[in-house]
Amino acid sequence: MCGISKFAICLIVIFAGAISCVAQARDDIESPKHKAWDMLVTATLSKVTTQRMNGTRALGLLQDTPRAREMAENSLKDPKPEVREAAATALGQMHSRESIPKLEQALSDPKIRVVMAAANSLRMLKDDKSAYAVYYDLLTGERKSGDGMIAQQMETLKNPKELAKIGISEGIGYIPFAGIGWDAYRAMHKKDPNPVRAAAATFLAHDPDPATSRALVNATRDKNWIVRAAAVESIAQRGDASLQPALEERFTDKNEKVRYSAAAAVIRLSSPEALKTARNAH
Repeated sequence: MCGISKFAICLIVIFAGAISCVAQARDDIESPKHKAWDMLVTATLSKVTTQRMNGTRALGLLQDTPRAREMAENSLKDPKPEVREAAATALGQMHSRESIPKLEQALSDPKIRVVMAAANSLRMLKDDKSAYAVYYDLLTGERKSGDGMIAQQMETLKNPKELAKIGISEGIGYIPFAGIGWDAYRAMHKKDPNPVRAAAATFLAHDPDPATSRALVNATRDKNWIVRAAAVESIAQRGDASLQPALEERFTDKNEKVRYSAAAAVIRLSSPEALKTARNAH
């Protein structure tokens, strides 16, 4: 009787343990984290474009998470440009340096919105050379070098309708430059590529290539005041006093924002540090 009781007790303990394991496994499957991953995976694999786009964009919140990085990298191959743009943006936001080669490949995407998102992420990841090539082409409408990574994009870069789509795209995290305010915001809502070119000028501020200096000087004479203002501010940030004559020309600019920016830029470039930079450059 006692032996049977012990055996029964053992069975009860084993059975209870099994139930506990099953319950734990069920809890793991139904945990908030598991549900969250299931939501993101379902979104990125959805047949609905907006769901894939929004799910992919959310992956940018997950740094140092290989699974999220792989999902975003896979979305770079999505047939819809808005999803590929979201993927390029997410990889930059999660600071995924492992994804730099794939982002560089995205610079050859047939849609300029994807190219710009990839360039912005590469800039965030300190792969400046690749990003600068895109911004130079966008600002000037010309290829920077014979082996331009986005040579096939040149016609797209010259297409105002395509450029206008970029505007203040949240996928790019686009903020043009300080001190312009509401006028620039209104201008960005017109079907006009100039705000995007202004952003390109801003992002080129620290490109050390002399060709970029010449491109920015030319941009100070652009027909659009937003581009001129951006070029002026970019030159100021470069800290090269040898470019000061181009700024002095803007003292009589018809737009007061450009005039005042030029004045401030000249003061900045008159500093001893800027003058030293100019002497070392020549």
